[in-house]
Order: sequence, then structure tokens, then C-alpha cells
Amino acid sequence: MKLILAVIQDQDSNKLLKALVDHNFRATKLASTGGFLKSGNTTFMIGTEDIRVDKALQIIKENCQSRDQLVAPISPMGGNADSYVPYPVEVEVGGATVFVLPIENFLQF
Repeated sequence: MKLILAVIQDQDSNKLLKALVDHNFRATKLASTGGFLKSGNTTFMIGTEDIRVDKALQIIKENCQSRDQLVAPISPMGGNADSYVPYPVEVEVGGATVFVLPIENFLQF
């Protein structure tokens, strides 16, 4: 058995959840917050058999693509304002950070 932890951007979560359910995966969805952009993320916990891990990873990859987004920078508080850029910058967002962990037991009650 494996536990898949997938941290994805909020805007991909509904699409991913639907795809997982369509392929008979059960998932627990948790709200989380990213550090870099301080924006909302969703963490999925998926318990599955070893032989279905590749299928789950394929579904995650197909539904959580990275993309470019304009982000307004936050002004520095008490820092050096000389390096502050007051206009939006383009950054890559989305995609997925995935951890696959071995588990000893997987129970559903």
C-alpha cells in the first residue's frame, strides 16, 4: 500500500477530485497554504494499492499543469524599498508537488 500526498493549486482541485473519483480513487482533501505566494493550496491524501500508483500519478499530472500568472508583489515592511518592484511580475504557478510514501496499514470504517 502507498499513501500519495499531492499539494496542488486551489484552482486545480475540483478538476483533480472529479478525475480521481472517475477512476475509483478515494481521496481526502485538505486546505493548505503555500509559502512563496502565500496563496491557497489543496493537499490530497490518497491511499492506494502499489499497482495503482502510476495511474494516480498520471491523473495528477494530467489535471495539475503549471502555468504563468501575473502577481502583484507585496511591499516590504521595514525592509529596503530600493529593491521593491511596484509592478506585477510573471511567475509560474500550478503543477503539483507529490510524495509517495509506503504505509503499513490502510483501513476504512
